[in-house]
Amino acid sequence: MPGLESKLVFLPVDDAARGETARIWSNLQGEAHAASARDAALTRAMNSAVLMHPSFGHALSHRLAIKLADHDVDRDELLALIYGAYTSRPGLLGAAAADLLAIKDRDPSNNELLTPFLYFKGFSALQGHRVAHWLWDDGRRHLARHIQSRISEVLSIDIHPAAVMGRGIMLDHGGGLVIGETAVIEDEVSILQDVTLGGTGKQTGDRHPKVRRGALIGAGAKVLGNIEIGIGAKVGAGSVVVSPVEPYTSVVGVPARPIGQRHASLPGVTMDQVMTEPDYVI
Repeated sequence: MPGLESKLVFLPVDDAARGETARIWSNLQGEAHAASARDAALTRAMNSAVLMHPSFGHALSHRLAIKLADHDVDRDELLALIYGAYTSRPGLLGAAAADLLAIKDRDPSNNELLTPFLYFKGFSALQGHRVAHWLWDDGRRHLARHIQSRISEVLSIDIHPAAVMGRGIMLDHGGGLVIGETAVIEDEVSILQDVTLGGTGKQTGDRHPKVRRGALIGAGAKVLGNIEIGIGAKVGAGSVVVSPVEPYTSVVGVPARPIGQRHASLPGVTMDQVMTEPDYVI
């Protein structure tokens, strides 16, 4: 919902953020050139996805348009729409660059930018959501819903257009992820597959979780209601969370309960998935 917390997504774009985006784009181009050189069968694909484009924004617009187009809103219409969003709100591109770098830094199965840019549905779904959120805030809500629907159909990830997402977020695998209308996910959070950030019934208004900076939500976890998952918290795989989680605290179980001692790190960044007392792995 529009309000103070929605500004998390659209922080002012300073010179450092622009420089970081430019650096990521340069590295992405370099990786695409290298992939093409290693395997000539990829030359057309690398040209189409990365090398033919003048900027990161144009390449990302093109990639999302290809994935999300259908007979109702075709590729060219989506390309113009998405690129228009990036022109109107440059912070969206900075957030996308931060998300891409987060995947490179956190995912042990991946050590580059190119693979998540091309293939990771969590990254694509998050960038599609950012555009849908821009449309939602602009009052173009049926079009925002259309993009939400296409993301759900194509990528099996359902994020309400009003949900607020920070920067440097990793949606690892992402399949089965559901995020409700009034949810807020702050910077540097990591969420694994099959997670629900949902409500607890038919109540209206502010009814979804608030996940604070650097938290880690394990696979299959269900976090329900207008509750806060504190800074640096860990939620164990398969847990059902219906009460607030204190900062730097680990919770597991059904219903989830705190275990072990408070830690001092941001597990959403470190991807430390081990819990102690008793031993438990997300």
